[in-house]
Amino acid sequence: MGYFNNNTGYPKDLLASRAVIKRENYALIPTDGLVKNIVPGFEECDVTILSSPKLGASFVDYIVTMQPNGRNEAGYGEAGVETFVYVIDGNVKASAGDQAFNLSTGGYLYCPPGKLMYLKNENGGKNSQLFLYKRKYSPLAGHEPIVVSDNVNNLENIQYEGMSNVILKDLLPKDLGFDMNMHILSFEPGASHGYIETHIQEHGAYILTGAGMYNLDNDWMPVKKGDYIFMAAYCLQAGYAVGDQPFSYIYSKDCNRDAEL
Repeated sequence: MGYFNNNTGYPKDLLASRAVIKRENYALIPTDGLVKNIVPGFEECDVTILSSPKLGASFVDYIVTMQPNGRNEAGYGEAGVETFVYVIDGNVKASAGDQAFNLSTGGYLYCPPGKLMYLKNENGGKNSQLFLYKRKYSPLAGHEPIVVSDNVNNLENIQYEGMSNVILKDLLPKDLGFDMNMHILSFEPGASHGYIETHIQEHGAYILTGAGMYNLDNDWMPVKKGDYIFMAAYCLQAGYAVGDQPFSYIYSKDCNRDAEL
């Protein structure tokens, strides 16, 4: 199994953790304490499962470290399941059926249900790190999703709720065929949400840069690059940047569907 951060032996401090797990509500999961999992299909890859239905999520998030010959040639996904990959660092060849894409840092690929995702590290003998996601797709009559691939550097910068120092990027189309979206939200130093949010959507968020303070169900806690946050439906949530660099994270959001009874 092994630890994600590859630290071995006894720590030089107290046996303690910043992790907070409140199932069906929220979780803050720092790098320390995460483990590597063996997931069928992933060869020469360190796969860490971040959130799952066991935590209360309707999706599964992962961090995947692809070693120089890392790959998934069996195909990732299954019937009725949509998948998404974002390249945190490195270069990866990704395929959706017969469509191939070269993804560098900031690149991503969405595969609708019925399209398996194939991945191969092509980073010149170095590791690549990925943020990976899967979720059961909620179909809507007359609409269906399509394969989407791009790089965040090509996307429009949207002022979040009209605030020039908080920038949003939408990674997937605003189309009823999609029952979820992926976003990157970036706060300049000192910037924050305009209010504490409370809504039906749930999120899985991986912090890409910087540090901040985050409100999770009215518990304020420090967070930083490499931390993972799960927010269940109706979990109060907001954050602000601290330090001298932007605080940014990639996160999923379910959308475009009515609430079920």
